[in-house]
Amino acid sequence: MDRFRGILLLALALAVSGPVAAQTWPDKPVRLIVPYPPGGNVDTAARLVAPGLQEILGQPFLVENKAGAGGMIAGEYAAKSAPDGYTFFFTANGPLLFSPLIFKRTPYLWDKNFVPVSSVSFTSILLQVHPSFPAKSVKELIEAAKKEPGKLLMASPGAGTSNHLLSELFQTITGASWNTLHYKGNAPATTDLIAGRVQFNFDQVSVATPYIKQGKTRPLAVTSEKRDQSLPNVPTFAEEGYPQMEAATFTGVLAPVGTPKEIITRLHDALAKVLKDQNVMQRFEGIGAQARSSTPEAFGAYLKKEYGKWAPVIVKANISAK
Repeated sequence: MDRFRGILLLALALAVSGPVAAQTWPDKPVRLIVPYPPGGNVDTAARLVAPGLQEILGQPFLVENKAGAGGMIAGEYAAKSAPDGYTFFFTANGPLLFSPLIFKRTPYLWDKNFVPVSSVSFTSILLQVHPSFPAKSVKELIEAAKKEPGKLLMASPGAGTSNHLLSELFQTITGASWNTLHYKGNAPATTDLIAGRVQFNFDQVSVATPYIKQGKTRPLAVTSEKRDQSLPNVPTFAEEGYPQMEAATFTGVLAPVGTPKEIITRLHDALAKVLKDQNVMQRFEGIGAQARSSTPEAFGAYLKKEYGKWAPVIVKANISAK
């Protein structure tokens, strides 16, 4: 009888341990695993929200950078972390959705190993050309590309980046073709565009705007649904006749699968509050991004839509990396 009673008490203890842990969460520092080095947009976004999360939830939120392998080092680390609410993946399009396809290995899958918590920010991308290039519109660029297939040079910050995938999608949509040169990041790609060694590229609005205002590049269209406030004279791709080109780079937070729902809800609610703070919103605007939270369900639906849109582009273009 005593043995049976002991087993029953143990079972009851295990059954309530999850909810109790969730109720007291967090009672120690929480880690945000970032798949890029310090200083980039994803790292900056994490560091913009961390102080507010600490203020609301009462524990430090520590940003840990684990760069490499297209973000997969961080992704694998986060996916294999204990689902106890003390490790989260603070990520973007590439490491979460694209890298497992591009590197052709799957230490994690976004919809199998993670649970969405919330989006954090969205940044539009634009198509820009060197000022010496005669095209003054998207239509004229397409015409030039079709006139001499494969001759124009497009600068990409790396295989499988959002910038590269947009270029591949645009070729599929328009039937035009050009030669893509891959660089190790935005900086060298932008350098060659400004120098006129390539004719055009796709780049984040936040990166491109200073050069546009200095007259070093000329924008043709933005991928946002509406015109960007910082570049009100630049049309959207939809206005130019290509609504399929609507796109953005996002940052967001996901938890290892198995993390208690109560913890996910508490973190989501805290993030939503932080992202409505006027100072935080202005600081995101300062890096060319829009601060915007979403429910776990809405963020999951967005990720499913993005994966469905871009996975076929990666496969068709045979994009791969070692």
